[in-house]
This record gives sequence, C-alpha cells and structure tokens, in this order.
Amino acid sequence: MPKATTTVPKSLLSPSDHTLLLVDHQSQMAFAAQSIDGITLRTNAALVARSARVFDVATIVTTVAEKSFSGPLFPEIPKALPEHTAIDRTTMNPFEDANVVERINALGKDRLVIAGLWTSVCVAGPVLTALEQGFEVFVVTDACGDVSPEAHERAVSRMVQAGARPITALAYLLELQRDWGRARTYDAVIDVAKDHGGGYGLGIQYAKSMFGASEGGH
Repeated sequence: MPKATTTVPKSLLSPSDHTLLLVDHQSQMAFAAQSIDGITLRTNAALVARSARVFDVATIVTTVAEKSFSGPLFPEIPKALPEHTAIDRTTMNPFEDANVVERINALGKDRLVIAGLWTSVCVAGPVLTALEQGFEVFVVTDACGDVSPEAHERAVSRMVQAGARPITALAYLLELQRDWGRARTYDAVIDVAKDHGGGYGLGIQYAKSMFGASEGGH
C-alpha cells in the first residue's frame, strides 16, 4: 500500500533544476498573434520573466531577426531581466542556432521551460527537438501565441503528445514558491502576483489593503 510522505514530487519544478528559454517575444511576431490578446500575452510574459528574476532561474532570452524584421522584445522582459542580452538568430528553431545550443549546454540543466512566439514555429521547434535529445520540457502555454487559436491549440497538442508538459504563467510562479513559509521570496512573489496575476492579484491587493492579510499568516 502506498504511504504518503512530505517528499517533494520530482515532477514539480524548482528554481535550480531548469533553464527558462524565452523565445522571440517581439513586436512583429505579436502583431499577427490571434490566439491570445496582446495585453494578456504581455502580462503573462512579464509574469514569467519576473518569476525567473525572483528565483534566480537560469534563463536564456532569444530574438529572431531583431534588426531586420521582428523588432524589439516586449519591454517587460529586459526590464525584468536587464542582465540578459538576447541571443539573436536567423533560424526559426533556436536549437538550430549554435549560440543558443552552446548556452543551453553551458547551463547544464536537463529540464527546460519554454515560452514564446509563435507557438507552432519558434516554440514547437525547440520543444520537439529538446524532447528528441532527452530533455524534460515544460511549455508555458499562456505566454505563447500564434496566428489563430487553431494554430496554437494544434501546436500545444503536438508538443504534449510528444511528451511536453503544459503549464501556465501563474502556475509557474506559484510552483517555484510552493511554500508561503519561504520568507526570502515571499514579498517578491506577492508583488509579482499583484502586478500580473489577474483576479488573483487583485484579491491579494484587496486583502492586504482592507485587512492586512497575507497568505499563510505571514
């Protein structure tokens, strides 16, 4: 008979066990995205980037044809991660770029968390390639977007069928914190949630303002 323990499940993400790959959150790529509205996309991308900042997650930021075609990153990403210079590529699949692959190997994590634009191209490419090469891959599905809901949904289905694990931006933040007793990151996590956590963030703001409340009594 199974016996419950307090051991952390291996399937859950921790700050030190993965590399975050943020792929092509750029203006031109966002113009055509119809599977998610631009405000929500930017909010969720910011949530993921700020989560990485709070927890000091190994992070790689990439762009594709930044100067000639796709334009600058969403400003929320360099604001959250000012020390990360984006790796610009010509390849649609970041795993076909030597500089990106070199950086992934240098960081040495066997788990990848990936989000970007478009879901069916610059996200599906590295996800499927990474899975083939033996990485465990998570996709932040609501920090991705595509030219239609159909394109996004089919891409997510394809990646999940290949073995990728879907996760959302807010779930990523909360999974990294996981215990409200972790005082070192508590205040920063609450700030990120208030700024980018939608109705959940509003609830935190309301409770703190009206009652001085906090999660877990901390």
